[in-house]
Amino acid sequence: MPAARTVLITGGAGGIGRAIAAAFTALGDDVVLTDIAGAQEAAAELGTRWVELDITDEDSITGALEAVGPVDVLVNNAGLLTVHGRLLELAGADMLRILNTNVHGTFLMTQLVARGMVERGTGGAVVNLSSIGGRQPTPGMGGYESSKAAVDALTRWAAIELAEHGIRVNAVAPGPVLTPMLAMGLPEGSPARQAWLERIPLRQLAPVAQVAAAVVFLAGESAAHITGTSLPVDGGQLLV
Repeated sequence: MPAARTVLITGGAGGIGRAIAAAFTALGDDVVLTDIAGAQEAAAELGTRWVELDITDEDSITGALEAVGPVDVLVNNAGLLTVHGRLLELAGADMLRILNTNVHGTFLMTQLVARGMVERGTGGAVVNLSSIGGRQPTPGMGGYESSKAAVDALTRWAAIELAEHGIRVNAVAPGPVLTPMLAMGLPEGSPARQAWLERIPLRQLAPVAQVAAAVVFLAGESAAHITGTSLPVDGGQLLV
């Protein structure tokens, strides 16, 4: 039986974060949920630890990591995905908000957690949540998608520099994920849901459990020789 790992998951209060937490918890890992709000409630439901953390604030991250202790696996799940707009209309301030959260926040978390891994000399794993939108544009979502293309680049950057320390860095890139929030916005049978399904060869949105399974795989020993990749979980959407 492998030793339990300490797994830190950002954005843990949301649907994808909770699914990832549940998957690691089922393996017997020591899971720590973080978020700017709601982490305590989510942790109580799942029976995990929690800490409040703002990924855009370096002092917040430092304080949270001191409280958590050594981290073996970092899952950069937190991100801003509700701010959208077409190129000619998206406010510059909104674009900066997207980049500050999705790119700078992911950078800060990776940097500060990896420093601890390097100091301890124990290696580790980082899994970032990206999106197939970083490779396949959708009108009106370019700000978010540009940030996720940057996350893919950050994944490769971190992977090449941290490999010598035994730290692997990968990403999971879902298509639309069937979270409770998305299900409310795209009800089953609605024209909007059908429009998305028609873009996906397997004709289904990604179940949260499938995204979680990909994260667990990339963080685990079965993926010990994989680093710097961004794994699509998209039902084949990138094929069309």
